[in-house]
Amino acid sequence: MKKLIIQIPCFNEAETLAIALAAIPKSVEGFDCVELLVIDDGSRDHTAQIARDCGVQHVVQHTKNQGLARAFMTGIQAGLQAGADVIVNTDADNQYEAKDIPKLVAPILAGQADIVIGARPIDEIEHFSWSKKLLQKLGSWAVRTASRTKIPDAPSGFRAYSRHAAQNIVVFSEYTYTIETIIQAGQKNMAILSVPIRTNADLRPSRLVKSIASYVRRSIGTIIRIYAIYRPMRFFGTIGAVLFGLGFLLGLRFLYHFLQGDGNGHIQSVILAGALLVMGFQTMLVAFLADLLAANRKLSEEIRLILIQQQDQN
Repeated sequence: MKKLIIQIPCFNEAETLAIALAAIPKSVEGFDCVELLVIDDGSRDHTAQIARDCGVQHVVQHTKNQGLARAFMTGIQAGLQAGADVIVNTDADNQYEAKDIPKLVAPILAGQADIVIGARPIDEIEHFSWSKKLLQKLGSWAVRTASRTKIPDAPSGFRAYSRHAAQNIVVFSEYTYTIETIIQAGQKNMAILSVPIRTNADLRPSRLVKSIASYVRRSIGTIIRIYAIYRPMRFFGTIGAVLFGLGFLLGLRFLYHFLQGDGNGHIQSVILAGALLVMGFQTMLVAFLADLLAANRKLSEEIRLILIQQQDQN
């Protein structure tokens, strides 16, 4: 029996959850069973009770709010334990058109993708300001560059994961899973596709984007952190090479002036060149150490995957 589980991370979503649940299709072509999973991330309202009243089959509750990324991973783990063949993630504010779920899962059913991300019509969304639209595009470009994928709407939370992809995903960030999972999938050579989807009217302001400045700062931090985790040699090696190169050029500059008989006036260049050369060399050593740690991390992830697959077999 092929099972689809649709998960919804929630935090104080009592006002909108019932609307989002009512819109979700009860059956999807290609699946024998469609079940709902609500992750109540320490809500202070009646989110979990509303989910149960609406007939949600799986309700998982955090005793304390742990953030969207943690709630997402709790849902992934619960979905796997419940026997999901495909897991769809959507939002409790009914932002995404639930009727597009069949379109979202189609590439996975066809064996064309491990992960499918719904691309919103950003330019057509009226409640998005021009600055937010611009940042969405710039952020997606940065994620495409870091992940070596072609995803046009990286922050979209409307996405589908095959069982294999869900077993492989590990989220380190406590802020959001959207950017990290794309970069991670790209680095792990998973097949990741994007399909156009529709959106609904805005029911409430975004809780993730409290301010443009905060969102940009935290997103940039996430991209840099994840890139450093998965491409440490290139990340730290590039920084080390730049520092070493600058030091080398300053050293050549001093040598030129010294040979011209004007070395006494450029002692500062020697000091700065020496400092940059040392910093560059040390950063390159860090790159090698980080690469060794990354190799150990990959082995740990492979062991984790083997254990998960053994649990499936049992």
